[in-house]
Amino acid sequence: MTQINNISWMLATFMLVCCGIYFTFKLNFTQFNFKRMLKGLKKEKNNEKGISPFKTLTLALAARIGVGSLAGIALGIYKGGIGVIFWIWLSCLITLPNSLVESTLAVMYRERDGKYFRGGPSFYMKKGLGLSKLAFLYSLIICLCYLGGFIAIQSNTIASSMKEFLSVPPIISGVTVALISYVIISHGIGRIANFTSLLVPIMGIIYMVTSLIIIIINIGSIPDILLSIIKEAFNYKALGWGIISSIILGTQRGIFSSEAGIGTGAIASGTSDTKYPVKQGYIQMLGVYFTTFIVCTGTAFIIITSNVDMASFSDPNGIEITLKALNSHLGSFGTIILIISLLAFAFSTIISGYYYGESNLKYLCKRISSKNIVYLNIFIVFVLIYGAIARPSNLWNIVDIGVALLAIINTIAMILLRKEVCSELRKEKDVV
Repeated sequence: MTQINNISWMLATFMLVCCGIYFTFKLNFTQFNFKRMLKGLKKEKNNEKGISPFKTLTLALAARIGVGSLAGIALGIYKGGIGVIFWIWLSCLITLPNSLVESTLAVMYRERDGKYFRGGPSFYMKKGLGLSKLAFLYSLIICLCYLGGFIAIQSNTIASSMKEFLSVPPIISGVTVALISYVIISHGIGRIANFTSLLVPIMGIIYMVTSLIIIIINIGSIPDILLSIIKEAFNYKALGWGIISSIILGTQRGIFSSEAGIGTGAIASGTSDTKYPVKQGYIQMLGVYFTTFIVCTGTAFIIITSNVDMASFSDPNGIEITLKALNSHLGSFGTIILIISLLAFAFSTIISGYYYGESNLKYLCKRISSKNIVYLNIFIVFVLIYGAIARPSNLWNIVDIGVALLAIINTIAMILLRKEVCSELRKEKDVV
């Protein structure tokens, strides 16, 4: 299973990077057009009952800013050194145009779902390319990964953390998470979007302020740290696997955090009631910048500026490294910040991950009505409870392979629809 996972991610990473490089030049380095990104946040005169572009941004951010922003970055530094951070930054900048392309396509080929919209890779694969079987496969993988393993893993993370930090039995955490999730998801995308638009800014600000305070306290060492990150990224003294592992770990970590090109962000974008597809694309790029350069980089600097000895850990999962780093800066208050951040990040990911699964299940089963969705909601309750008490190792391997396949399929679709995106970009140039 591990070997399949490694091979699939090598191919996915190669394709996403190549796709990002292609669109970087094709779209004239559009990832640096911050003026259009910020302009995209301007409110439109839309139907108040619709999902605004800003809410779709927070829906996507809810999935992006997950536990990986806390544990994944720490694990990357542990395995590949601080040079990994440079490759996370670079991979983000390279793959950013993928986010614009997939989000633009999602709005171009979205469909009405009652008073809301629904869209994503499956829709533009079928309507834009006529590849119904490929669209079906993409939706099937999303359902299996997100309605099964992915949200179960988040529930497990919450339960494990509550047991370790507060001695709460996993079954209690699982039932609590399941019931709260049911209350939110049972009211549909409107309630889900409202929830993420409230939670994401709050959790983002709390974590950003915490990171900023720690950076300011250690401001004198920041220039040396930045220099060390660059030096370690090109450490030819560790010629061979040393530098290669740093590049691979950093690139994959960057792709995981940004999700640019995987297509999940496009599912969130497909709910937008904006009149301008490209505008949605620019907004989602802004979200990728926030995830990588604010949240993930904040975690990196919290760890690097601490007195944490990486050699003292044996086969960590990452979260204990971040905890020890926060405690070294803030004492016991660091534990409180970590618990709040961990709960918020994991819970928001459950809610957005559920919607990704529901949207694609509706695509697979056209006859599913709002009344029938209640059975899915009940099923999710049991998944979350089971996830809290299960061993997540096998689930992680299955989900990782599934996400790699999603990236491969979506990259093919984006390249085949490149002319449509470029045409839409030229059409909206003077409008957005």
